[in-house]
Amino acid sequence: MHKISLGFSTCPNDTFIFDALVHHKIDTEGLDFDVVLGDVEELNNKALNSELDVTKISYYAYSKIAANYLLLDSGSALGYKNGPLLISKRKIYPDELNDVKIAIPGLNTTANLLLGIAFPDAKNKKEYLFSEIEDVILSNEADAGLIIHENRFTYEKKGLKKIIDLGEYWEKETGLPIPLGGIAVNRNLNHELQLKINRVLKHSVEFAFENPKSAYPYIKQYAQEMDEEVMYKHIELYVNDFTKDLGIDGRKAIEVLYEKAISLRILPGLNKQIFLT
Repeated sequence: MHKISLGFSTCPNDTFIFDALVHHKIDTEGLDFDVVLGDVEELNNKALNSELDVTKISYYAYSKIAANYLLLDSGSALGYKNGPLLISKRKIYPDELNDVKIAIPGLNTTANLLLGIAFPDAKNKKEYLFSEIEDVILSNEADAGLIIHENRFTYEKKGLKKIIDLGEYWEKETGLPIPLGGIAVNRNLNHELQLKINRVLKHSVEFAFENPKSAYPYIKQYAQEMDEEVMYKHIELYVNDFTKDLGIDGRKAIEVLYEKAISLRILPGLNKQIFLT
């Protein structure tokens, strides 16, 4: 068997789509995977050091590793109405954001890139683990926070308020799905192997769609204090047809994200082919 190092997060959407591949519920075509689980920013940092053959990656972080990795068509988190939310304890208006302290879930996250596109002058940011951000706001350590993942289902119960939904902002600006995270494959692997990895991952995603409860034990093993309903709400939010295959709209959304960031000088130009073909 060919051993491939594979990084993905412990979030339900990732454990859901990778379960069949990791546990050989599908034909992995002779591939075996050495799994590295981590927070998305931890995985971003590993990719920046080219430590993994295949990894989940924030699209912002991908722009910094494009010379070493290609994007797969399967496994991505894109969609509508699933973007990061900027929240606070007290009422804060969007035009006040340049003057407040904002907790972010990592410098290299797509959430932070979207915040930079929407509010280029909001510079007072500090990094936290995504799961800590609500508590950081509640303790007044930060005035506002950028939340991702399952926190969008819990913040209102904690008395926190939405300042802006950056997903809605993106959709109004572009009419495209919001690109959050993708799966990158190391350019050093031979082309046939890259294609095989993409194919096996697509079969894993398709298996998950056809057998949604099959992955439940694996999801539950890593989900943070989440009941089953919230876990599957989370999956519904981030796993969709774009996860099976980016398609034309998915690829365009990623390209437009980079074009906007480059035009605002948040990113330098990307001059390499970024998608596996």
